[in-house]
This record gives sequence, C-alpha cells and structure tokens, in this order.
Amino acid sequence: MPHKPQTILEQMLAKGYTRRDFLRFCSYITAAAGIHASGLSKVVKALETKARPPVVWFHFQECTCCSESFIRSSHPIVADIVLDKISLDYTETLQAAAGHQAEEALHKTMKENYGNYLMLVEGSVPTKDGGIYCTIAGKTALSTVKEAAEGAAAIIAWGSCASNGCIQAANPNPTGATPIYKIITNKPIINVPGCPPIAEVMAGVVVHYLAFNRIPQLDGLKRPKAFYSKRVHDSCYRRPYYDAGLFVETFDDENAKKGYCLYKVGCRGPVTYNSCGIIRWNDGVSYPIQSGHGCIGCSEANFWDNGPFYQHLASFPGFGIETTADTIGTILGIGTAAGIAAHAVATNIRKRKIIKHELEHSVKDEELKATDEEKKGGE
Repeated sequence: MPHKPQTILEQMLAKGYTRRDFLRFCSYITAAAGIHASGLSKVVKALETKARPPVVWFHFQECTCCSESFIRSSHPIVADIVLDKISLDYTETLQAAAGHQAEEALHKTMKENYGNYLMLVEGSVPTKDGGIYCTIAGKTALSTVKEAAEGAAAIIAWGSCASNGCIQAANPNPTGATPIYKIITNKPIINVPGCPPIAEVMAGVVVHYLAFNRIPQLDGLKRPKAFYSKRVHDSCYRRPYYDAGLFVETFDDENAKKGYCLYKVGCRGPVTYNSCGIIRWNDGVSYPIQSGHGCIGCSEANFWDNGPFYQHLASFPGFGIETTADTIGTILGIGTAAGIAAHAVATNIRKRKIIKHELEHSVKDEELKATDEEKKGGE
C-alpha cells in the first residue's frame, strides 16, 4: 500500500514544532507574502490539509547564491520550507543522490506527478551552439528545461540568472545565456529576481502557491507584486537626505560617516524594485544600503551592463511609485543635474540647512561630552 504523503502541519509536528509554532509561522509567512490578514485562515487550512507538493529544482548557469540565501534564512521554519515542507525530489546541489540514482529520482517524479509538480530553476540557460555550454547527465540545459516544463504545474525562476539572464547574459553574452521565460512560453512562470533573492521572499512565493493553488499576482515582468511593487528608494531610510540634497561624494568622506544618501556614488535604489529595505537579510538586521554600499540594482534586467556601479545614474525616474516596473523603462530621461537641482529648491533647501544644523550641534554635543568624560577620568 503506497505511503500517504504528509501534510505540512504533520511534517512540522514530526520535526518537533508545536501547533502554536505552526500558527505563528502561518501568520509570519502570510504577512511576508503580502497576503491580506483575511487570507490567514486559508493559509492555515492549506498547510494543515494539503500534501507536500513534489518539486524538481534545477541548477544551470549560476553561482548557487539563491540556494545559499534560502538555506541560510534566519527563520528556522522558513529555512525548512523547501528542504522539508515540500517534497524536494531532485536538486543537483542539495541532494544526496548522484549519477543514475539522481536521474532516476528526477524522471520518476516527473512521470508520477505529471501536471502537478513545481519546477524551480536557478541559473540562465545557454542557447548558443545548441546549448552545449551547460550539459548535465549528457543533456543540455536547454533540452532539460523543455522536457521538465512539459509536465510542470508552474515554474519559479529563482534569482536574476533565471529571471533575466544576469551576469552570464552581459555583453557580449558568449554562451547565449537566456532567461527561462524566453524559452518556455506556455506555462505559468514566476520570476523572483535578485542576486540573490531574499530567503523570505522565496518562501513567501512557495507558500502562496501552496495555500491558493495558483501563482501570486505578478507585474509586467512576471515578478510577484507583493515583493516587487516598490522601489528600494521608496523604503530607504536615507531617503530624507536624498530629498534634502545631502549626498555622499566619496565612500570615505564625512558625508558617508553621517549616513547621507548614496545616490551620487552609484546607488540604483531609484530604479530598482525590491523588498530589501523592508524585509532585509539575517532576521531583518541589514541590507546593502544600510551597510554603507549603494544598491546595484541586481533585481533589474541588464543591471550588469547599466554603467559603472560607482557612478551615479545619468537619469532617474519621477517621484512616487505610481510609475511601476511595467513602465519604468519609458520614463527615464530627467538629467541628474536637473533632478538634483529640482530637489534643492524651496523646502528642500530649508531641510538641508535644518539637518546640517542639527548634525553639527549633535557632533559638538558628543565632542563636549567626550571632553567632560576625559576630564573626569583625569581627576
């Protein structure tokens, strides 16, 4: 008699989690996935009753940073999502099996679950010269993708390599690196770009599919709107400095130490759509801009070819998020100098003076405090 697949709740209880842990996880992932609070009961019911879906996870032209990001999630249950909460039947990176055993597991899963399995892809697919630049088990990545996609219920493209080609597709693109959506056009595809994507974003996409048996709402670039509807710029804690016209000029200047806006040293936050500033990494501890490095726009197509990383943009989009990722390519055109000048008028000039005044007084207060402490120590 065939073994009945465990539900996600059953698997969690078997792993030592309590029902309270389960409900907390449901609340956490519902919020992370951008699902309205009214949908929490559907998430709970789905994870209580649905069997773990079979999954095949492919790796092609990539560095495996997406998998690295996922398995290093600071939330223990999120880290378990792919490894334990779904039936991960094949992945070249994480599986114990190799050679014929691995290939047998792959084809068995695709045959027995035809039309029902999730296909996860990490890495771009070379198409030049018949796709010979990435060959696994004697087959090209191109042929493997086409074969596996036939029986997939949906395809998730992890990271910028699978979503838009990433570095491998940078000029002159010698291997003809191609994103998945340009190869497979007759299946639901979710692009989850980023180099790498945030682990909780990856988990949120999977849970949404588990709970509602459909892919989440996507933008024009096939990205989940819950995670890619706002620019990094709009959620950046340095945004007030941008509005006030206060910028870091070089990475080692006084403005950098004061935490000013990184736009002039190349930050792509104004043209990058992602949740970095909201969800962040390592249990919400930090993200690149917070650590002092400008956003390089890794979740946007062609980011590798969009000019030197440490040179400010030649132009940037308008204000607010009304102009979404679907139209961002058509609204670039305001010159940098003109844009900064526009931000420096009227109210923003006053803002700059106020902020500078407060910062100067703050520094003086700290210096006086340090001097007083030194005197007390000397006494």
